[in-house]
Amino acid sequence: GYTLTSLVELQHGLSAQLQLAGPTCNAFGSDVANLMLEVTYQSQSTIRVHIFDTAKEQFAVPSSIIPPPPLPTKSLINDSDLVFNYDPSPFAFWITRRSDPDSMPIFDTRISSLPPTPIPPFNASDPSTAFDGFPLVFEDQYLQITSALPLGTNIYGLGEVVASSGFRRDIGTGGGSGTIQTHWNRDDTDPIDQNIYGSHPVYLEHRYNVSTGKAVASGVLLLSAAGSDILLQTPPTSPVSLIQYRMLGGTFDFYFFSGPNDVDVIAQHGAVSGYPFMPPAWGLGFHLCRWGYHNVSDDIANVEAMRQAGIPLEVQWNDIDLYHAFRDFTTDPISFPANEIKAFIENLTVNHQHYIPIVDAGIAVTVNDTDAYDPFTRGSELDVFMKNPDGSLYIGQVWPGYSAFPDWFVDNAEEWWTEALMNWSTNGGVGFSGIWLDMNEASSFCGYSCGTGANFSALAPYSLADVVVVGYPECYNETVSGPSGNMTVNGTSTYSCSNVSGSGASVAMRAGANRRATMRGVGTGIGAGGETGINVTYPPYAIHNGFGALSAHTVATNATHAGGYLELDVHNLFGTMEARATYLALQKVRPGKRPFIIGRSTFVSQGRWAGHWLGDNYSKWEYMYLSIQGVLQFQIYQIPMVGADTCGFNGNTDEELCNRWMQLSAFMPFYRNHNTYGALPQEPYRWDSVANASKIAIQARYSLLAYWYTLFANASTTGLPPIRALFYEFPDEPELFTVDRQWLVGKDILVTPVLEPGQTTVQGIFPGRGNVIWRDWWTYAPVSVSPTDSSNQSTTITLQASISHINVHIRGGSIFLLYDQPGYTTYETMNGPYALLASLDGDGGAWGDAFVDAGDGEFDVMGSTGSRSNSTLARRLAFEASEGSLSVKTRWGAYNIEQKLETIIILGVGKEPESVIVQGEQVNGWVYDGGTEELVLAGAAVDLNGDVEVSWA
Repeated sequence: GYTLTSLVELQHGLSAQLQLAGPTCNAFGSDVANLMLEVTYQSQSTIRVHIFDTAKEQFAVPSSIIPPPPLPTKSLINDSDLVFNYDPSPFAFWITRRSDPDSMPIFDTRISSLPPTPIPPFNASDPSTAFDGFPLVFEDQYLQITSALPLGTNIYGLGEVVASSGFRRDIGTGGGSGTIQTHWNRDDTDPIDQNIYGSHPVYLEHRYNVSTGKAVASGVLLLSAAGSDILLQTPPTSPVSLIQYRMLGGTFDFYFFSGPNDVDVIAQHGAVSGYPFMPPAWGLGFHLCRWGYHNVSDDIANVEAMRQAGIPLEVQWNDIDLYHAFRDFTTDPISFPANEIKAFIENLTVNHQHYIPIVDAGIAVTVNDTDAYDPFTRGSELDVFMKNPDGSLYIGQVWPGYSAFPDWFVDNAEEWWTEALMNWSTNGGVGFSGIWLDMNEASSFCGYSCGTGANFSALAPYSLADVVVVGYPECYNETVSGPSGNMTVNGTSTYSCSNVSGSGASVAMRAGANRRATMRGVGTGIGAGGETGINVTYPPYAIHNGFGALSAHTVATNATHAGGYLELDVHNLFGTMEARATYLALQKVRPGKRPFIIGRSTFVSQGRWAGHWLGDNYSKWEYMYLSIQGVLQFQIYQIPMVGADTCGFNGNTDEELCNRWMQLSAFMPFYRNHNTYGALPQEPYRWDSVANASKIAIQARYSLLAYWYTLFANASTTGLPPIRALFYEFPDEPELFTVDRQWLVGKDILVTPVLEPGQTTVQGIFPGRGNVIWRDWWTYAPVSVSPTDSSNQSTTITLQASISHINVHIRGGSIFLLYDQPGYTTYETMNGPYALLASLDGDGGAWGDAFVDAGDGEFDVMGSTGSRSNSTLARRLAFEASEGSLSVKTRWGAYNIEQKLETIIILGVGKEPESVIVQGEQVNGWVYDGGTEELVLAGAAVDLNGDVEVSWA
């Protein structure tokens, strides 16, 4: 442990020295004797606690990557929501709420607050799961800190992970075994309960008080890129649960968020990490891709087939089939000639559609002197690639063969990246609207710098010959029913849960890690790159990396970066730094247009630059369900533009699964259908029922486009999540704390998908315990909701869910700006008239708002605060209904809305009115339906640039 000395009170907090107390421990490295403590009252809701080595030799995330938030204009020490408390010897700290100082702290490192030790391993086969003690440990290669948590509290986040426990993390109570969440970005096909593509050491705690029946939320971010294990556990007979951080270096840089609501915590995290980018409106359309569009003719035929089927297609994508020899920034001269791909993209543009190609992380190394490949040659000239410890080029292996990897710490790496993208777009004929970043953990198929000294021409690009994809979704037996995936064959149902087919596609991994340990003898840089006598390849503490060795299937930990950094310290930053470089490049390649980027590997702050897809999932019903928790996780991480590979990536899908998944994903932020090479084609026009389901779902999505767009404007300016868990809006209902088979779009749309095969009904819980009106989106009929029993829990109802139907309900008290006539593209949709849908609550009231602008180009970031009230770039509308009237007012902005408000629908009008008045004049032509209490006024043609008043009596 440590002893606090030399405390200095500062305007915004305090600083102090921490000195090692007693003999050194040297458990997994060398103890650092002298530390600094800095406490900053960052905002009304946020405290930063930073513990770092006095010599500043340990790696910390550079401010150039994640700038720290600005200090407040006045001191908040005496009136912030949170309070920093400490014991000087042995040093420990705890964070309390100023409003409730006697309640259990939101973070508490005092040994007296933690269970007694030693505690035996909670996994008998893994000795590292024991707890021998809870001191503060700060060594050159190992940091450890532990906090008590309320027994069995609700923890969410700490990903990226596909968690078997669901969205709520297993904390070791209620029959659970606890959690070991490893943070080390890696390329793997969506394994359960292991580390995968991204690292986000942030959690949301939803703390429920049984005595008061009230809940309060808080959050904790550890801003560290270090490889780590984070353990959630409740030892037997312990009165508390705990969280323990075990890190392979770095510093303790904590941010504590006071909430008190869940969405407040998420927004407060955004204020630190950076709010997410504002997508162009077209990014909210339907995207289509597969690995296996073999040539530009396949692309053309696919786009035409979608249009012939009447299924809206906004963005056509290409996977690595596009490339010549799998090389970035190229097109195959035979399959995708530059002039033909250019003409194809130009035709998309004429039809107001868009194109996105893939960009992989590895840059092919030229194989001989006659091999012309400008991205590598130019990159070598600018010296932008990672190096070996001896200064030679680090060479791994990816799809094109031997490959180099960009070093984003090099000053001119962004210049080189921008040049490559510019040349591809301008000279290569690939006029993209956005970019897809893949393989950027970064993934490498060989161990270490396997290309060093190799014969480059001896390794051919990856071969796809003889690829066979096996496996179908649960309850489809291809042995009996054949390979079509159809729901019926010759009139006979293919549903066969008694003889389930294989468990999924077999995915070959090529990872030949060479287990040679690299000991650094002379420090030359920062962090591990500047410390002597440390084990770079196999740190003494072995985190629970899914591949074992840290260098397996990725760039080796001894690869060096500009500035003296080692890959061991900066590995988890690659994807985010690449996303940043790509965002800045697209601003130059496509001036006046908003960048749209989807990436695989992520870290804290990535949402500022890019969205995320949930990686290489499986065509399984289980993975469709698991995608919901993935989208919910990434709202916490401030990466709201997220979605799964719809219908599944690995393995073959079938008609029923694709039908249900196309519906589900229509109510998720990022909506893309994508599958693997050699698998059964799964474009939505392949089956009539899927085509029908897709058209219905996409029409609803495009009708709601103004709502989606407003949600993303709110996310981009205030950090509010577009997708919400049910308990975010109903925090005092414990029956909702584990619900992850339903979700809310914004706060007012409840989605209840079918997640199992062969079903025509689905169970859905309706929050509010009978005090909230829920109406069917499709029919406007109210749902009969009342408390189910004496426990007064929210009602679970059996809902009809025939094939091609997804249950969607809107909340009483909400108002939506809709597009009245959804078109084939978002452009056509947005150029059509508006509708207004008001769903009144039990008191006859409702509220809503809408952010309206051109859908692309400059985003009026400041407008949300009202500081640019006369901005012509945007307009913020506010809607309110009460006591038989509805108003539309401009909250701020002067953007000219050309489209008229054509239709007004009001739900919850208890009796047929005698008159309806619009803008002070009585109107005719309205229709009233007493069965749904629905008042409809068509042909209103109201101008939304001025105030609107509607009343009925």
